[in-house]
Amino acid sequence: MSTDRPTSTDFIREIVAEDNRNGRFGGRVHTRFPPEPNGYLHIGHAKSILLNYGVAADFAGQFNLRMDDTNPEKEEQEYVDSIIDDVRWLGARWVGMQDDDPRAGVLWGSNYFDQMYAWAIELVKKGKAYVCDLSAEEMSRTRGTLTQPGKESPFRNRSVEENLELFHRMRQGEFPDGSRTLRAKIDMQSPNLNLRDPVMYRIVHAPHHNTGDKWPIYPMYDWAHGLEDSIEGITHSICTLEFENHRPLYDWFLDAVNEGRTADGAGPWGGRIHHPRQIEFARLNLTYTLMSKRKLLELVREGSVRGWDDPRMPTISGLRRRGYTPEAIREFCARIGVAKVDSVVDVQLLEYCIREDLNRRAPRAMAVLKPLRVILDNYPEGQVEELDAVNNPEDPGMGTRKVPFSRELYIEQDDFREDPPKKYFRLSPGQEVRLRWGYLVRCVDVVKDPATGEVVELHCTYDPETRGGNAPDGRKVKGTIHWVSAAHARQAEVRLYDHLFTKEDPNDVPEGCDWRTNLNAKSLDVVPCWIEPGLASAKVGDRYQFERLGYFSVDPDSTAERPVFNRTVTLRDTWAKIEKAQQAGRQ
Repeated sequence: MSTDRPTSTDFIREIVAEDNRNGRFGGRVHTRFPPEPNGYLHIGHAKSILLNYGVAADFAGQFNLRMDDTNPEKEEQEYVDSIIDDVRWLGARWVGMQDDDPRAGVLWGSNYFDQMYAWAIELVKKGKAYVCDLSAEEMSRTRGTLTQPGKESPFRNRSVEENLELFHRMRQGEFPDGSRTLRAKIDMQSPNLNLRDPVMYRIVHAPHHNTGDKWPIYPMYDWAHGLEDSIEGITHSICTLEFENHRPLYDWFLDAVNEGRTADGAGPWGGRIHHPRQIEFARLNLTYTLMSKRKLLELVREGSVRGWDDPRMPTISGLRRRGYTPEAIREFCARIGVAKVDSVVDVQLLEYCIREDLNRRAPRAMAVLKPLRVILDNYPEGQVEELDAVNNPEDPGMGTRKVPFSRELYIEQDDFREDPPKKYFRLSPGQEVRLRWGYLVRCVDVVKDPATGEVVELHCTYDPETRGGNAPDGRKVKGTIHWVSAAHARQAEVRLYDHLFTKEDPNDVPEGCDWRTNLNAKSLDVVPCWIEPGLASAKVGDRYQFERLGYFSVDPDSTAERPVFNRTVTLRDTWAKIEKAQQAGRQ
C-alpha cells in the first residue's frame, strides 16, 4: 500500500501518514463506519462516512461498513436498510460490496458476540471484571462526580469463581432485566468517569434482529467498540470528539485482553489481539438544524414531520428526497474540512454547494407558481408555435427542447406591477419585456376584478419580428420573464421548504421551554403550479431548475395525473455574497 501523503490533507491524514512512515500497522490503512441501526443517518454521519472512506481511499487502504447492533431494544430492520442505502448512495465502497446485493460485505457487531463473551470470561478470570448486583440508580449514585470520587460496589471483591458462575447464569437467562451487570474492575477514584468500573454487559431479554433469542445479555458500546475494531483489523478508529474521554477505556479493554498474551501465542492466554488507534475529530453542527437522533425520532413520532425522509429533515434520505446530490454533499464535506474543535457551520454553505452542483447538471424548465393570465391581442387565435429552449446554458451538450407558445399565457403575478417602482424592468403598462425563448411583448391593457380591484388579466401585443427574444432594430429590453402556454401547461403540486427551526440554534429556548418551541410552523408551503408540458413525463428523483424560481426535484408522491415537485433550494446565492464580503474584508 502507498505510504505517500495524499494531496488533500488534514490532521487525521497527517497522523495516518506518520503511522505509515513509522510502520505502526505494517503500512496498512483500514477504516470503518460503525453506525448503530437505531435511526436514519443524517448529514453529520455523511461527514464521518466520507472521512473514513476518504482516508482509506487516499492511502490505498480498505473501508468497512459495520452495524454496531448491540442494543436490540432500539434497532430495527428499516434502519439497517436505510443505512446501507445511504452509504451506497454517497459513493462509499466497502470491502465485499456488490452492486447486485445491497447487504453483501456488510459486517455486524452481533456476529462477534461469541468472541466478546469469551474475552469477557477471560477478564473475569484475570480479576479484571466482576458481576455487580447494584441497580442502575444505585450505580449512578455511587459513581461520583467530576469533583467527587466514586464508591466501590459492595460486590466488587467477589471471587473469580463466584463471578464466573453468576456471569454464566446471566448468559443462561436466569436473571431478570436490570438485576445484574458485568462491570470492569478499573478505578473508582479515576478523574475520568468512564474508568470508574464501567458496565460491560447488561441483562436484556429481547429478541435481536440478527441473533434472534440467542442472547439474554448484550455488550455495552464501550466494551464492544474496540473489540469489533480489533477483530476486523481496523488500523485507525476515527470517532467524533464526544468519544475522546472514552479513548482511555477503549485502550484499557484491549490492553486487558492482551495482558498475559504473547506475540507468538505461547502464553497462557494465546496470541496478542490487534490494537487499533482511536482518533477523534469535531462533529458537524449546522445552523437551524438538530443532529440528535433521539430528537429527530421524536419529530417523526410526534408527527412534526412526515417521516425520516421528510425533505425538511437533515437525514441523508431527507436530503435525497429534497433533491440533493451525493456530489454536492461530498463537496460540502470537503469544504468544511476536518477540525479538532467543535464549531457551527452555516447551513447556507450546504445550500451553496447544491446550488453550484445543480447549476451544472440540472436541465432548465419553465413553471409558474402564482399565475396571471396574459392575452396577446395581435397573436393569431388558434396558432401554436414550438419554440426552441436551451436545456442548460452551462452545458451545451444537453441540447434544446420544444416549448409550445400560444395566444394565452401564464406569467408570475410578481412579474407585473401596475405602478412599478424605480428600476423595475419587468412587465408594467406601456413597458416592453422579453418572454424567455419567445418574443418581446408590451402591456397595453389591465383587467381587474371589479369587486376586489385585483389584477386578473393583462392584454399585450407581441412583436412577431423578435422570435427568440432579440429585436432586429437593435432596441434594448432589460427585463426577461418566464411563462407557460395556458392551453398546454400541466398542473402540478409544488412543496416549498424553509428551515425546520426558526432559530440558528434550535436548543436556544427560554427557561421552561424545550427545542420544540423553535419549530417553524411555516417550514412547508404546498402550492399549485403550472408547468411546461414536457415536465409531465419527469421521473421520481429528476432534478430541474425552474427558471427564476429555484431548483426542484420530483417527489415519490408524484403521479401521472398530478406531478409533485420539491424545491431543493432557491436561486438566491446568499453564500456567494457572504464569501465575497469576507474576502473583501480580508484585503
